[in-house]
Amino acid sequence: MNSEMNESGGVVVTKMNDLLNWARLSSLWPLSFGIACCAIEMMGSLASTYDLDRFGVFPRPSARQADVIIIAGTVTFKMAERIKRLYEQMPDPKYVISMGSCSNCGGPYWQHGYHVVKGVDRVIPVDVYVQGCPPRPESLIGAILELQKKISGENILAAPNAELSEGQKA
Repeated sequence: MNSEMNESGGVVVTKMNDLLNWARLSSLWPLSFGIACCAIEMMGSLASTYDLDRFGVFPRPSARQADVIIIAGTVTFKMAERIKRLYEQMPDPKYVISMGSCSNCGGPYWQHGYHVVKGVDRVIPVDVYVQGCPPRPESLIGAILELQKKISGENILAAPNAELSEGQKA
C-alpha cells in the first residue's frame, strides 16, 4: 500500500483501491474442500506449526462466508456438481486454489477411471495451482502468497464504473 505519513498529525493518504485491496488480501477466508490425501496437508498448514492465521487466513464452514475455495484431492464427476454449487454460492470476488496433482489434472487416477475429472479447472475457474502429490504445507502457503499478489494488483473500483460508462454510451 503506497501511503504518505504526515509528520505532525499522523494522517495517512492513500488511494481507495490500495486500501480495499490491502484489506481483502489481509483477510482471506477459505472454504476448505478436502477430498483425499491432500486434505491432510491442507489441515496441517492450518495447524499451529505453519500458522496461516498470521497471513489473515481464517477457514470458514460456509460458502456464503468464504472468498477462497481450496480444492484438495481427487475430483470425481459426482463431486464436481457439488463443487460448482459451492462456488456459485460464494460472494464475489471469489478465488480458487487447486491443491495437488489430482485436483490439477486428475492425478494417477484419470487414465484408468471413468469417474475422475481431468482437473477441477473443467468445472470452475482456478486462480492458483499447487503442484505435488501430496503437496507440502509450504506449497499451500506459497499459493496463498501468490493469490495475495494477484489481489493486490486488482482494480475493484474501476470495474463497476467501466460497465456504467458503457451502458451510458448505448
